[in-house]
Amino acid sequence: MPEQNNYMKRCMELALMGKGFVSPNPMVGCVIVYDGNIIGEGYHELFGGHHAEVNAIKSVKDQSLLKKASLYVNLEPCSHWGKTPPCSNLIIEKGIPHVVIGCVDSYSKVAGRGIERLKLAGIAVDVNILESECKELNRRFFAFHEKQRPYIILKWAETKDGFIDIAPHLKESVKGLWITNDLCRKIVHKWRADETAIMVGTNTAIIDNPSLTTRDWAGKSPIRFSIDKQLKFPSQLHLLDNTIKTYIFTNKSTQNLKNVEYITQKDISVHTMINAMYNKGIESIIIEGGTKLLQSFIDQNIWDEARVFIGNKVFKEGIKAPRFDGIPSKSEMIEETILNYYLK
Repeated sequence: MPEQNNYMKRCMELALMGKGFVSPNPMVGCVIVYDGNIIGEGYHELFGGHHAEVNAIKSVKDQSLLKKASLYVNLEPCSHWGKTPPCSNLIIEKGIPHVVIGCVDSYSKVAGRGIERLKLAGIAVDVNILESECKELNRRFFAFHEKQRPYIILKWAETKDGFIDIAPHLKESVKGLWITNDLCRKIVHKWRADETAIMVGTNTAIIDNPSLTTRDWAGKSPIRFSIDKQLKFPSQLHLLDNTIKTYIFTNKSTQNLKNVEYITQKDISVHTMINAMYNKGIESIIIEGGTKLLQSFIDQNIWDEARVFIGNKVFKEGIKAPRFDGIPSKSEMIEETILNYYLK
């Protein structure tokens, strides 16, 4: 029904307001409708805080109308105790007679139980309204629980002739090595604020000494990951500055720093690293490393999305950008820089 679709779209609009603040929880929005009018709205604002349904119900001025209203929510209401009580219990307690749900929650502690509880209480339940759109909204959440790994975003910038970096012997003689521009950098920092974590490889960490923060955007900086198999990172690296939670994969045993934790693995591979990330509760990660690290994820076919900037510069020789077969789902021009999105 068009009317149900419109209310569900509003749920998704509200849900997006929690992006970057609710992970590892999903983004959820909720509207309450009575007699064709929205009388309450809410969304999950912060991890550990009230869920969308609670905020929406609280926003209704005349609580007596809840017994005649319909509640719309883009994800199945929870049925278990976590940091907050089950939302399905509150819906039943308030006597809301009709619930419309965008998609079922695949998290093992919910997985249809919320819907079952509502139906057993005599509530009319409609499910899978704009299901694909609702699942796409929380694709990170679903990837984490269904694939048991983070949602993986590959990101790099390459020149017009397909290089990710210039040849080392040309670096001092060539000016203007930045492939993209200031606007692109701000976009990248916004992306960082949207994701749980970020990763670079060994060479990128040592040569570029990145901070991997959101300094050009108002948002939290992601958890940082890198690889230092032989513990050769200089102590002055930004990654070791203890300002942000950081994990370093290594082959050797060593003591952790104040905010830097070493993950010792005999065999450091894409599979062992993402398993460790999953166990740490990392819901999504941007891989910003050099060609070697990026290509390893591509070769293992363990990625969900790639964001590739193509600048207007020509290097002629250097380090080739990663390569894979794919057709971009979206392309846009950003001040003479083409940004391609690849989704599997």
